[in-house]
Amino acid sequence: MSELRGLTVHFPPEEEPPNRFKGVPTPSAFPKKTVASVRLIWKHRRLLLRVALCSLVASTLLAFLITKRYEATAQIMPPEGLSAPGSAMLHALNARGLGGEGIDGTLGSMAMGGIAGDLMGLKSSGALFVRIMWSRTISDRIIEQFHLDRVYHTEKIEDTRKALWQHIDISEDRKSGVLSATITDEDPGRAAAMAQAYVTELNKLVVQVSTSSARRERVFLEERLKVVKADLDSAVKRFSEFASKNTAIDVPAQSKVMVESAAGIQGQLIVAQSELRELQQIYAPGHVRVRALQARIEELKQQLQRLEGSESPDDNGASNTLYPSIRKLPLLGVTYFDLYREYKIQETVYALLTQQCEMAKIEEARQTPSVNVLDMPVVPTKKTFPPRRAIVLVGTSTGLVLAIFWLFVRRWWDTIALDDPGRQLVEEISASTWTSARRFVTRGNGWVAARLGRFLPGQRSTSEGQHDGKGAETTTETSSD
Repeated sequence: MSELRGLTVHFPPEEEPPNRFKGVPTPSAFPKKTVASVRLIWKHRRLLLRVALCSLVASTLLAFLITKRYEATAQIMPPEGLSAPGSAMLHALNARGLGGEGIDGTLGSMAMGGIAGDLMGLKSSGALFVRIMWSRTISDRIIEQFHLDRVYHTEKIEDTRKALWQHIDISEDRKSGVLSATITDEDPGRAAAMAQAYVTELNKLVVQVSTSSARRERVFLEERLKVVKADLDSAVKRFSEFASKNTAIDVPAQSKVMVESAAGIQGQLIVAQSELRELQQIYAPGHVRVRALQARIEELKQQLQRLEGSESPDDNGASNTLYPSIRKLPLLGVTYFDLYREYKIQETVYALLTQQCEMAKIEEARQTPSVNVLDMPVVPTKKTFPPRRAIVLVGTSTGLVLAIFWLFVRRWWDTIALDDPGRQLVEEISASTWTSARRFVTRGNGWVAARLGRFLPGQRSTSEGQHDGKGAETTTETSSD
């Protein structure tokens, strides 16, 4: 090591690059335009930084000034909307399929059934539900319920309806058939309430406009029931008035009882008359037993006469009996049985129609597409609009890009000669436009100040004082001149 300390090491001189001459610039590995563009941007980096900061502040303010919006969604199960013949036909097509077995046959049957349904127009009632929810009827009911003309600040119902349609999204999933109704609103509670109202109004309208055969049958039976009920009430009223007027409660039973009573009295009368003949042979006519038996016979005759009635047609009110006589029962029986038969007929018809009407209601409920809610709308807690991060990012990037674009345009503009006709024309147009804009702004400020002066007397006097001062100064300057 000590021997190497005194040695001097000489390195070979560096070789100069080929084609290197004095006064000739070294060729660059980067394109000249790229270098010039980057140099321009780097030269104005402070300006670009200020523009980026201003864009960041402006976009942030814009993002926080935009009103928040919330979404509430209600999901409805796919209803059964095909009619019975159409369902049977599609079921048969699905069952036949493409003649295959296993998964191929199943997929083929599904495809065949779907194609057949499209060709025959047998759509599911999901599309019908979507169309009903978009209808003007439901929209007007929602507008009236939530006073949306005040919410959307509209005067005409057409404008309110269009504003509502811009805040709703109703769609159907073709795979699952689930319907989704999404409401967007500034108030989360109102958004959930409107989604629930859509489901409620849909159910009401579906029941109201249902045109199934069971509904038509039910409507017919209800109308028929009203007529039959009126006829039944009329028949009951006539029958009860007749029975009350003639004391004909039950003519067959009354006839039987009265005939049996008359037969009993007739038998007692015959026995009493036989006893009277025997007593007349033994006792004198004035004997007590004879007179008592004669009185008994007279009483039995009167009872028998009351039961049998009088042959005179005008003797209707002469009798004080509680029930009609035997002579009147056949005549009363005809009318009684006619009224009774009419009453029973109407009662039977009413009972049958009532049963059929109940069956029609059950069938209508089975055929009417029901609205089954899968997910009830809940009050949202997270906003869906605006996307503040995206707005800030896009706003800052846009401002920076526009500033860079302006730098390149300005550089291009500086390369144009001052005496260029196109440049002179552009400068004339820009100068004229700028002068017109300043004049318009000045007049607008004067108009606003004049309108404000009417409501602010102090401001008006101040402005007049300023104008007077200016006028005085102008006069003084003129006189001095």
